Amino acid sequence: MKSRVKIRLGDLLLQNGIINEQQLNQALTTQKQSGRRLGYILTELGFIVENQLLAFLSQHLKVPLIDINQYNVSPAIVNLLPEVQARRYRALVIQDKGDKLLVAMSDPADLAAIDVLSGILPKPIDVGVVREAELLQAFDGLYRRTEEIASFAQELAEEYQDDVDFDFDTGVGDDQDTTVARLLQSIFEDALQAKASDIHIEPDDALLRIRMRVDGVLQENVIQEKNIASALVLRLKLMSGLDISEKRLPQDGRTTTRVKGHTIDVRVSTMPIHGGESVVMRLLDQSAGLLSLDQTGMPSSLLTRFRNLLHRPHGMILVTGPTGSGKTTTLYGALSELNQASTKIITVEDPIEYRLPRINQVQTNSKIGLHFSNVLRTTLRQDPDIIMVGEMRDQETVEVGLRGALTGHLVLSTLHTNDAISSAIRLLDMGAPGYLVASSLRAIVAQRLVRKICENCREDYSLKNEELTWLQNLDDSLEKVAFKKGKGCQSCNNTGYKGRVGVFELLEMTENMMNALKNNDTASFTQFAQASPGFIPLAKVALMYAKMGITTVDEVLKLIEMVSEEQTARTDEIHEQEELATVIADQKGDIESSNKTQASNRFELEPKIDPLGDDDGSL
Repeated sequence: MKSRVKIRLGDLLLQNGIINEQQLNQALTTQKQSGRRLGYILTELGFIVENQLLAFLSQHLKVPLIDINQYNVSPAIVNLLPEVQARRYRALVIQDKGDKLLVAMSDPADLAAIDVLSGILPKPIDVGVVREAELLQAFDGLYRRTEEIASFAQELAEEYQDDVDFDFDTGVGDDQDTTVARLLQSIFEDALQAKASDIHIEPDDALLRIRMRVDGVLQENVIQEKNIASALVLRLKLMSGLDISEKRLPQDGRTTTRVKGHTIDVRVSTMPIHGGESVVMRLLDQSAGLLSLDQTGMPSSLLTRFRNLLHRPHGMILVTGPTGSGKTTTLYGALSELNQASTKIITVEDPIEYRLPRINQVQTNSKIGLHFSNVLRTTLRQDPDIIMVGEMRDQETVEVGLRGALTGHLVLSTLHTNDAISSAIRLLDMGAPGYLVASSLRAIVAQRLVRKICENCREDYSLKNEELTWLQNLDDSLEKVAFKKGKGCQSCNNTGYKGRVGVFELLEMTENMMNALKNNDTASFTQFAQASPGFIPLAKVALMYAKMGITTVDEVLKLIEMVSEEQTARTDEIHEQEELATVIADQKGDIESSNKTQASNRFELEPKIDPLGDDDGSL
């Protein structure tokens, strides 16, 4: 048998004049210090472009240059190679060619790795070269923990076949190596790889559902071993400091876990349901850090206006939108920008999302009477420059916040409304006096997150007639626009979407709007707001993104439907107010007319007395 000669990438590049000897020696020295692959170091040092390196390897080694996203890779094929070996040797099985397997590698010149892979895989292999960044991304998307989770669930179910009362099984939670702990760790790892924002654990009559919210959409994994649900819930309650004996009432808690070098802050919420207890966990990756305002996706023109508002000395700025629309990200980005040694910032939150240096953050606690309004009053006596209130929840909190803005503080807060215009009206509905809202409110930012089209499978899309009818209400020049959609590929898990982008609208208060608020005239306020210079509604901004090929028409229509419900309710309310005003005016006119008639009749019937004549009592 002919022995295989080991190929050294550095020697190949040097022999072909791609790099010089000095560059090779520098790269080898860096490799000894860092332990990273030579090809990665050469591209990082700028001695060679990655595309040039891949093209050279493909041509010299006579292997194909592979784009993983063009392959419909099945989990069964991928799992022929365990994830540990796949990540170690930077290799991924992407196709079964019948008699051979096609393996994508970032370094196809590594003969030692190829020999190991040949010994592990059940068939002979053909090798192709792929970008390392693309390979690492594919690992996270393809090596999901579905089978591992199912295996741990089955093992846990076998351990507790006799329906053990977990309330008295103190071993669950004490031993970090228990099956339930490994199962939860696997669930967290899967969520991190999928970039999930929430994990839902939902027991049903005959099974257990574990769902993860990825890019705003839930993905479901069904586990047949329903009897393990109580073990999972118990473990999570112990981790987050909840009362394990209380199953009848909802509970909220918090814990921190470490997953693949990432510190994950987990907010836990339990709720009794028909099948047991449902648990929802909100995941916050503390290791990822906060996004700056520049990273939120806010358009540059709107961002400039927003920054100008943030640097005003006083007034209230609201960031609005439904749950999961990115309000907290925007507020924390603003706080990070305002956080200076010369500025005193206090936040009142429930819960505290991220820990920020130099900022005094207060966690409310309703159980001991530490409510938003109570803390906010104390906050005003702490000599702050800027106050951030987690949410305007009730009339008392709203009024204290508005008065704080009126007395020389910059107040930032959130409100759960669908658009900017309805937010100011909501403050009035919550009982805040119109004069106080008009005097304190400076601007409102409304935002949404819409899914982005996957870059790898984008294709043209023609509008349907009903879609064109809907969208022409916003823009009547859509016939020649080339809209896009995602076909679905390996990179986006066949959804056609990958990632999300923020859609924003900014409403700055004008004198006309302030006067309308003072008079509680919501109809006039709405008209002045819609005609305000620089105000572009959310739906129009989303349509602009669709015309640019960033998102799809379907995402725009979803946003229009959501905002339209709020606008319809607001329009109905305005019409009711106008009708009521008309009725009152008519009634007032009728009353005045009736009063005049009665006065005239009284004048004619009363006795006419001549002051100069005799008062004999006659008519």
